[in-house]
Amino acid sequence: MDNHQLSDEQVFKKAGIRVTAVRLLIWREIRNSFTGAFSLSDLEDALPTVDKSTLFRTLTLLSEAHLLHDIDDGSGSHKFCVCHHDDTLHCTGHVHLTCRICHRTFCLTDVRIPQVALPEGFIPEEAEYIVKGVCSECAKRL
Repeated sequence: MDNHQLSDEQVFKKAGIRVTAVRLLIWREIRNSFTGAFSLSDLEDALPTVDKSTLFRTLTLLSEAHLLHDIDDGSGSHKFCVCHHDDTLHCTGHVHLTCRICHRTFCLTDVRIPQVALPEGFIPEEAEYIVKGVCSECAKRL
């Protein structure tokens, strides 16, 4: 059973996260308000009654539990995105696109990070792949 079929409380328990009201509030806001990547600042705007340190700690916890993944899109603002994973709780290696017009970052979950041939003796451990260009919404206005 994947996480889309579980209640929020069950997702947390499966990930080893203690369920609290504020964590559930933050998780539900993330899932309901953000279809792509978001920053701590975006979450602060969405939840102005929750202090910044609580938001940051919760984002860190959700990331460490593989419910969110971190994205460094080169904007200087660290981004997060809900993991698209199966029941193993590991995010898939997908490509992200950062739009040069609207500055949003999108998870392209169907576009896999290509294999890179490394020199002999090198051991890859993780990869980030950011494409910079124009998103489909902005492209319609060009």
